[in-house]
Amino acid sequence: MKKIHFVIPGLALIALLSVFIAFVKPFDHLFDPLPQKIFPIKISKELEFAGEPIPTDYFDIVERLERELLLNSYQHSSMVLHMKLAGRYFPFIEKTFKEQGVPEDFKYLAIAESSFRYATSSAGARGIWQFRDAAATELGLEVNEFVDERNHFEKSTLAAAGYLKKMKARFGSWILAAAAYNMGPTALAKSMEEQKEDNFFDLNLSEETNRYLFRILAIREIMAEPEKFGYYLKPDDLYRPLDQVEKIVVDTTISSLADFAHQNQITYRQLKLFNPWLLKTSLPNKDSRPYELAIPR
Repeated sequence: MKKIHFVIPGLALIALLSVFIAFVKPFDHLFDPLPQKIFPIKISKELEFAGEPIPTDYFDIVERLERELLLNSYQHSSMVLHMKLAGRYFPFIEKTFKEQGVPEDFKYLAIAESSFRYATSSAGARGIWQFRDAAATELGLEVNEFVDERNHFEKSTLAAAGYLKKMKARFGSWILAAAAYNMGPTALAKSMEEQKEDNFFDLNLSEETNRYLFRILAIREIMAEPEKFGYYLKPDDLYRPLDQVEKIVVDTTISSLADFAHQNQITYRQLKLFNPWLLKTSLPNKDSRPYELAIPR
């Protein structure tokens, strides 16, 4: 059987293209590039962290900071959430750090560590301040099958302040204290000894720790002047602190947290939301330890 070939003459093809173009032309505006202007970020001022100077006259420092500023400033959804959650968490962190003698700049460390989430890292670090089991226990936080005070915002914030002060006392610098918080004091001390350097900016550390301080700095700069980076949030856009609560002290076993919640006119979800350090559906208490539970009112 012979195959039949259809050949469109040149003039007919041109006519078809003309009709197509005439149809599509009114919709051209739908395919225009987004009217968004992208600008590089310039470091044009002297910077410090926790009262210690940042040597922005050296190209390596400037480029590392610019990298974090660009990455964080253009992660719009994440940055907006950081700003909204800051309304909930910063007041207590600022108050605690001031009382404990920790520079306020360290409040941004909570964002760099966890984005204000009760997250668990691949290395087993948990909570807003991302402590591992051993460090948490050493700092006086209870960690077991039923209770994990790394998820207790107030207690873990106080522990973070204590740990940062301990690192400052050991290394003599708040900037090195931040590095030690990220990589651990033993590893930092070993790197300083091997490289024969005592200044963070002269050390060649892991990729994560090399970026760590600059990530905190970038978050601080963006959140300190949000409109400069294109963020416009009003005070009522921010999330409120979860401080409208009644504290109930319990020193006996709670066999059912759901029953306990309902007895206090709240839901199980609300109990867990305000007490994220409770891990299970019950709270055994053989030692009659007093636990303070927050009940929203």
